[in-house]
Amino acid sequence: MSKSPADSELAPPRTDPEQTAPRADSAARTPEGRTTPPGRPAVGPTRVLVAIALAAVMLPISVTGPGVALADMSGALHASAASTQWVLNAYNVAFTAFMLAAGSAADLFGRRRLFLSGTAVFGLASLVAGTAPTILLVDLARFVQGMGAAAVLTSGSALLAHTFSGAARARAFGIFGASIGFGLAMGPFVSGLLVGVASWHAVFLVNVLLGAVVLVLARPLPESKNPDARRVDLPGVLTFTLALMLLALGFVEGPSQGWGGAVTLGSFAGAALFLALFVVVELRVAEPMFDLSLLRRPTFVAIIWQPVSIVFAFAALLVYLPPYFQGAGGAGSTMSGAMLLPLTLPVFILPLFTPTLVRLLSVRTLLAVGPAVLAVALLLMTFTDPVSSRTGLYAALLLAGIGIGLAFGVMDNAAVSVVPAERSGMASGMFNTLRVAGETIGVACVGGLLLTSTRQQLAAGDSGTVSGGPDSGTMADDVVQGRLGSVRASGGEDLVDRAVQGLQHGWSVVYVVLACVALAGAIAIFTMVRDRDLDQSASGQDA
Repeated sequence: MSKSPADSELAPPRTDPEQTAPRADSAARTPEGRTTPPGRPAVGPTRVLVAIALAAVMLPISVTGPGVALADMSGALHASAASTQWVLNAYNVAFTAFMLAAGSAADLFGRRRLFLSGTAVFGLASLVAGTAPTILLVDLARFVQGMGAAAVLTSGSALLAHTFSGAARARAFGIFGASIGFGLAMGPFVSGLLVGVASWHAVFLVNVLLGAVVLVLARPLPESKNPDARRVDLPGVLTFTLALMLLALGFVEGPSQGWGGAVTLGSFAGAALFLALFVVVELRVAEPMFDLSLLRRPTFVAIIWQPVSIVFAFAALLVYLPPYFQGAGGAGSTMSGAMLLPLTLPVFILPLFTPTLVRLLSVRTLLAVGPAVLAVALLLMTFTDPVSSRTGLYAALLLAGIGIGLAFGVMDNAAVSVVPAERSGMASGMFNTLRVAGETIGVACVGGLLLTSTRQQLAAGDSGTVSGGPDSGTMADDVVQGRLGSVRASGGEDLVDRAVQGLQHGWSVVYVVLACVALAGAIAIFTMVRDRDLDQSASGQDA
């Protein structure tokens, strides 16, 4: 494998051959020119890939998996619906808010060091969440777990960028994308099995085991960092993190607090204020966390926004389709997970063929075709439902999975390939910040649309509810989460039919909105990305 420019910059000065042997007080040189921790032997790139790929499976399972366990957890811990929902929200908000800060820290302190630290934090927080006696402790543990996940994802993709080059890098990031897709895809299905075989505790405790394996594999990995980084941009970290936390909070609380409520509007206003302060800080600081001059590059702007067009839809479908299948479709928990396989399997399989696809097409074409195919699939889904048109639903889900899978294999590599190698941690942080922000905001927006449509339909028939029974808002919450019992108890089958009609109308609106977001991403890639801006390593050619 040939050396990339980044490898040359990171290589230590040449010394006598006898001095290059691993010793207890010196660092060993890897074939790629990086260093391993003192006293440890150099490791091959395969071990790097295995460790990071396993972590890439672990993290997205924690995004999509716990939703399956919420009902059992809520009953066992005697928790309210609002506090239980924060099991998902706390993780997503922290994951989103700390992503860019983690990328900056990886460049400064070392990608391997942050990868190990983040994995340890993630595993310990998973242990606390899986054994917590109260829902408040679960929510707090999930927030800390999200912080650890941000460190693992940004440092992991930066480690891949510095370990591989040329065609090997394209293959490595194809496996990385497949691993993320597998975690997102199998999260609900695996979690459903764990809840059925054991309990809701197992959904969190399985990550303790996975985290321990990742730590064992990653401990001797080579270290890399940005040699020009001197300090952490604390003002930038603080203002950007607060801006993203408030933005995510506004979208999370909007459906329940009201989009015109004080909490929601205050969150959005605070996010705008801190984002403006972040721009001012980054323009004045000597060593900014994010080089705003990169935004002058249309290719970079389009690529870091590209994941939003994909995950905005993908995460929302993974979270809300299973309860839709269970409630309106009458499927069981295991069946509802199986019904997602046409969507999820291509997301796992297609990135494995990334090198072949890149040779046949190009990185730019794959980045653009993915969201375009997804948009077509989402529009087709407006003609389906989980009862009368399951075959059409499966076909549309398969097409959506193909579109998502085409993009997943190349977008991580593209993000770190359009900036100088020493800035790969920062680029990874920005890219993954927008990826997770897209997931968080997409889930919140889709939930709000579904709840609004269902509430409106139920409110039209409030006179038919049983006196003293749950109001339309409470019933809508149950309907969106797949529980039709409260509706049936309040108004019988007529009210159930009306609730399902409202939910199905909400899904039709959701499909169109998600299709518009995906199409906008495809247009941006087609019009803004230039092939010459994607370096040779992104296109799979040897450097």
